[in-house]
Amino acid sequence: MIFRLLLLLPFLTFAQEKFTVSGYLTDANTGESIIGANIYCSDIKQGVSSNTYGFYSLTLPSGAYQLSYSFMGYQTIAKQINLKTNTSLDVAFLSASINLDEIQLTGAVTIVKSTQTSVIDIPISQIKSIPAFLGEVDVLKAIQLLPGVQSSEGSTGFYVRGGGPDQNLILMDGVPVYNASHIGGLFSVFNADAINNVRLTKGGFPARFGGRLSSVLQIDMKEGNMKEFKGDASLGLISSKITLEGPIIKDKTSFIFSGRRTYADLLARTFIPSEESYAIYFYDFNAKINHKISATDRVFLSAYSGRDVISVEDNGLNASFQDSEPSVNSESFGFGLGYGNLTSTIRWNHLFSDKLFSNTTLAYSRYSFDTYFDVQSNSADSNQGVSYSYLSGIEDYSFGINFDYMPAPMHDVKFGLSYTNHRFFPGSVNLNINESYADTSLNFAIDTTLDFSGTTKVHELFYYLEDDITFNDRFKANVGLHIGLYASDDNESLSQKLINPDNYYVQPRISARYLLNEDWSLKASYAEMQQNIHLLTNSSVGLPSDIWVPAIDSVPSQSSRQLAASISTQLKNGMYEISLEGYYKTMSDLITYKAGYSNLSSTESWENAIEIGGEGESYGMELFVQKKKGATTGWIGYTLSWTNRQFQNINFGEWYPYKYDRRHDLSVVVSHKFNDRFDFGATWVYGTGNAINFPQSVYLGLPYQGWSGQNIDLVESYGERNSVRMNAYHRFDFGANFHKNGEHYSRTFSIAVYNLYNRRNPFFVYLSQENNQRVAKQVSLFPMIPSISYRIKF
Repeated sequence: MIFRLLLLLPFLTFAQEKFTVSGYLTDANTGESIIGANIYCSDIKQGVSSNTYGFYSLTLPSGAYQLSYSFMGYQTIAKQINLKTNTSLDVAFLSASINLDEIQLTGAVTIVKSTQTSVIDIPISQIKSIPAFLGEVDVLKAIQLLPGVQSSEGSTGFYVRGGGPDQNLILMDGVPVYNASHIGGLFSVFNADAINNVRLTKGGFPARFGGRLSSVLQIDMKEGNMKEFKGDASLGLISSKITLEGPIIKDKTSFIFSGRRTYADLLARTFIPSEESYAIYFYDFNAKINHKISATDRVFLSAYSGRDVISVEDNGLNASFQDSEPSVNSESFGFGLGYGNLTSTIRWNHLFSDKLFSNTTLAYSRYSFDTYFDVQSNSADSNQGVSYSYLSGIEDYSFGINFDYMPAPMHDVKFGLSYTNHRFFPGSVNLNINESYADTSLNFAIDTTLDFSGTTKVHELFYYLEDDITFNDRFKANVGLHIGLYASDDNESLSQKLINPDNYYVQPRISARYLLNEDWSLKASYAEMQQNIHLLTNSSVGLPSDIWVPAIDSVPSQSSRQLAASISTQLKNGMYEISLEGYYKTMSDLITYKAGYSNLSSTESWENAIEIGGEGESYGMELFVQKKKGATTGWIGYTLSWTNRQFQNINFGEWYPYKYDRRHDLSVVVSHKFNDRFDFGATWVYGTGNAINFPQSVYLGLPYQGWSGQNIDLVESYGERNSVRMNAYHRFDFGANFHKNGEHYSRTFSIAVYNLYNRRNPFFVYLSQENNQRVAKQVSLFPMIPSISYRIKF
């Protein structure tokens, strides 16, 4: 009944004649869209926000009004309008000074007034002020500092409210990214210089999102400067990057290109023998073209390519003498590993009317991982060789169309559909073995391909409808429905699957907000989610060898239900925002590898190597205190949480702590701008040690006859699964930026120190034999690491 009402409400007529003011919001200096800006009518205390493309629409009764346009970091703009007909009004924002505490953001959609729970927007300028690891500004490392988000040492992987790394939907310009890390997790694939906006949703998911259980991370790339040509180049200890943008046709067509590459391998070549070759590097490229066809149509073309390469080659010659005759043996060894993402997108914005906006998207995405191993030995007597290669990945073709319909200030309706054709190739091994001998006719050769996890194609389709409804000045709700279809590409045609109700799953979503007064609000949300793909991993840091696999009959889709509630307030006219949120989440049909399984050392089909039917629960409280204005900004985030898992064949079927169950998690982030020439940033993080499965005692077993005599078997007793905690994790990072502005350029010299007080944080723990005793040993990754970088903008 409620969804029938949703459909009818936008079409209800009102006695008083109404008109619409609409338009696009942009940056006056660059022409780029302003996402999430606030448009507020103080006369009737109603407002709206601009969408992902800067479009807004506000329908009011005929009459004279004052509208306020505001966005953090820009000067607030007031416009007087007299609505007697539908009006188009584009607004360009000018940057504000650092004294943001003096700017009045009247009617802004703050954390108090927004409908959604569990959503955090992070300005890219604030991300760049956080001390950078090895001089490389990283979006995902900034995400890890937020409450409800946990991480592991030295990795960009993040875990939200008890979920795994595969349960985060990471969208780059609306296209999913399956592996978001470089160099095994040290850096993310996102170049901060090419990013316009970052938003993390941890719960209360709007109906337009689906396919993951734990979070949605939206990363919107820049569109390119419409006004003038600009450049931004950085030189760091391990990498350099450059961004170029500007108009192709001024105020009509723009471009942006951004590239980055590490070069540690190039520097190391001067120290490596000529017969040896090593390569460890990554690169990525972002490109985008933005073209205004007309006042109602705009087209975007965008692409991303990134790859990591790790290889070792050794071509050695060994001279020897046999029966006084010289002989030369050649031996070669090669190992290589590569992985990366490729995406391309065509996006068309169309304005059907001043109330109806659409975005149509065609996209291609591919993630692949490959490795090889090759050993060859050649001499006058024989030739022997073994080569091995492994390939895994996922490829997507997708189409989507989304509509924003804004019939009245009390309704913001979104609806649309999305279709993706997935092609999974979880594992293929090529093996070549050859032997030949000069003094005999005996030759031996094997050349075969083992496709132990065959290619699988599946269809994923969903429809959604949601409405952000304002019932009165105090009560507002976002109500929506997500209806999905998931089916394998078998003998049944897609049209037959579409009419089969058993193939559909329904996910209701609702978020509600009640204003206690202008500075305090209560919020609550409920969301059901389904995830149709799984990530198989037996690592703790998200290695590229982890593989994506589809849900099948014997390995069903994951699902979750999450309840969340919060109380929020703002102080000193929005200078400070405070929220306290509690949540409870359950998960079903989780999977994990069976004990001792490795996907690179087995040719067994993946579905036979996992435990299925897992259950999960996570609950806790999150405190977020943020200072948003003034020369000093930053936040304090604290999480108190519990996360447990249960599998029938693990821990005797009893519940046990998940390896990322972390009781306490605290982060403090501060940045201060003294003037236009100097600013600094600092972070301090603390976390309870991760839960691990570790021997709690060792006792003598039965004697046995070993190669060196009679030995006594030592038996390790582990107790309950993950019943041991590693030491607590904490560190302090500091960074400072020195700026110099010229007439046509600006320069920034940055210094940073990671882990300033040299804390030896645990990466993993193992048992070692010392003086006839078994001793626990801790391995740490990163000591104190200083870094420098130089940046020039022109």
